[in-house]
Amino acid sequence: MDKNTISFYDEESGEDLDFYILEETVLNEKNYLCVTDNDPEDEEALVYVLEKTGETEEEATYTVVEDEETLKAVLAVFSELMGDTDFTLED
Repeated sequence: MDKNTISFYDEESGEDLDFYILEETVLNEKNYLCVTDNDPEDEEALVYVLEKTGETEEEATYTVVEDEETLKAVLAVFSELMGDTDFTLED
């Protein structure tokens, strides 16, 4: 796995899931990742915003950002960092 990918363990399926890291940022002293499980060049790819919620010497823990206000703020930062990228929130 290269530095532009990250792997998460899915407790429900018992499988490791690989994601491409599109961007990362810090907002209000919290670390966030913007990731996708599809080809990063795909304009229709779904993206997930993850917040780092824990860290040990061996691994970090991330959770999906579900708070709409936080999500909008973080997506605004990612949009600036990623240039011409438009994000659409889905229910």
